[in-house]
Amino acid sequence: MKPTLFLRVASVLTLLYCLGHTSGVPWTPAQGPTEMAVIEAMKSHHFDVIGLQRTYWDFYFGFGLIISVFMLAQAVILWQLAGLAKRGIQVRSIIVSFLAAFLINAALAWKYFFIIPLVMAIAISTCLALALLTESKGSGA
Repeated sequence: MKPTLFLRVASVLTLLYCLGHTSGVPWTPAQGPTEMAVIEAMKSHHFDVIGLQRTYWDFYFGFGLIISVFMLAQAVILWQLAGLAKRGIQVRSIIVSFLAAFLINAALAWKYFFIIPLVMAIAISTCLALALLTESKGSGA
């Protein structure tokens, strides 16, 4: 096998991960009055942040959107990385960086979230590890 295939699969999985994350807007399971009270408290408590009025909801929602943007960027970069590997350009250090990030992502998903992001992070990590193994053999394309 060649790293290009594993990087392309990692890219597509990362895009699916991004779409799944984004489709979860607003990322809060508001199923009852207790949950709604927490969300309303997040929306209603304003505070000063470097001269601007923000709420906890602003931070929560904004960071959710930022995560979606960065996940999309990761998917695009992984696709481009596959193209570089196909041309025989050494991409080992970049693969290692992405692999480390997705392994940490898996650990954080395990600790703080639920099974779907954990499975996605593990699947992407596996593809990146396989890309790393095949790239290190110098197969390139």
